[in-house]
Amino acid sequence: MKITIVGIGAVGGLLAARLQEAGHEVAALARGETLRALQRDGLRLQRGERLTVHRMPAADHAEALPPAELVVLALKGPALADSAAALAPLWAHGATVLTAMNGVPWWFLSPGMATLSMPLPSVDPRGEIERALPLAQLLAGVVHLSCSCPAPGVVRQGFGERLILGEPAGGDSPRTREVAAAFASAGFEAEPSSDIRRDIWFKLWGNMTMNPVSVLTDATTDRVLDEPLVVAFMARAMVEAAAIGARIGCPIEQGAEQRILLARKLGAFRTSMLQDADAGRQIELDALVAVVREIGAAVAVPTPEIDTLFGLTRLMARGRGLYT
Repeated sequence: MKITIVGIGAVGGLLAARLQEAGHEVAALARGETLRALQRDGLRLQRGERLTVHRMPAADHAEALPPAELVVLALKGPALADSAAALAPLWAHGATVLTAMNGVPWWFLSPGMATLSMPLPSVDPRGEIERALPLAQLLAGVVHLSCSCPAPGVVRQGFGERLILGEPAGGDSPRTREVAAAFASAGFEAEPSSDIRRDIWFKLWGNMTMNPVSVLTDATTDRVLDEPLVVAFMARAMVEAAAIGARIGCPIEQGAEQRILLARKLGAFRTSMLQDADAGRQIELDALVAVVREIGAAVAVPTPEIDTLFGLTRLMARGRGLYT
């Protein structure tokens, strides 16, 4: 399959390297130091003691890349909102577009998706993503794995191999199975989903609290979970998010305590948001927290704990230049 990866950070770089190893024709859209590193040294993937180097076409604008059958968006939420129009040539000829991003996407409450239909300005403030990316070409992905980007063009693989893929409107489709098969050929545990919205909300329910708390405290996940007062606060916020999910067709069947116990089994790691803060990058606070408050207000679910989490993290991030 001809595949273009947009955003060669930790997740995008891991997908690009593994897909190329599996025999797919992979190109990369990257910018700045990352692009220069790809052009000079190739994309370097570290797996344990093993280092592999992957060379592929790379450019900083869409028109310079070859046509693709699949475009994978592995950007941070703020970056997609700022660049959607410039990326549109990548899918102008009908390519399937797969999002491999954190948080609630802009289309989550589009007509036909839930009993409630509304735009989500917190993740698409000017409506530019919606205008640039036809929903009919979109597949949604949920990434359940860990990796890091210690330097531009360098990716270190952690644990997990799971990718969940599905049609935004739900149900089965040949293209979902085809794209899942492509990722499975690269060794990922790629699962087609008939209800990807529910999968998105379930992941959000788990990392909506851990990510910002880790940034506020500069703590790895094990240290966060060793503090009972913080865990109790996180659990109360998760109860609020579960109540919102129940009203938009994304019920959570686990209890907060069960999800927290699962997080503890994953061991000590620096969350993706904490990695962004370490690198001085904008954090994905809107797609993970602000949007939950936005939806909660629309369905009349009070969110005092989520509000507190958002306010504290926003204050910290603005002071450090990590959130605008």
